[in-house]
Amino acid sequence: MEDRAETACRICGLDDGEVLFNEYGVPQYVICECCYNESGIGDDTLTQVRELRGYWVGHGAQWHDPKRKPADWDLLKQIANIPAEWR
Repeated sequence: MEDRAETACRICGLDDGEVLFNEYGVPQYVICECCYNESGIGDDTLTQVRELRGYWVGHGAQWHDPKRKPADWDLLKQIANIPAEWR
């Protein structure tokens, strides 16, 4: 059976390896250190995900804690991590 656990944030695409949704799709309620979305809160439908992402990008795609933002951070590379079904 294929491991379907999600480690990339559905909103911003940050993938630090922490499981956000387990192999059964159950949210683990982890707060993303980039966009500050909590997995399982407002990101369970494509419409909601797109609204949250649009809000985040529309406000400059700011990191919640700028000190944690990597020096070589690239928004487009990070967004490419978003699972296809949540784009």
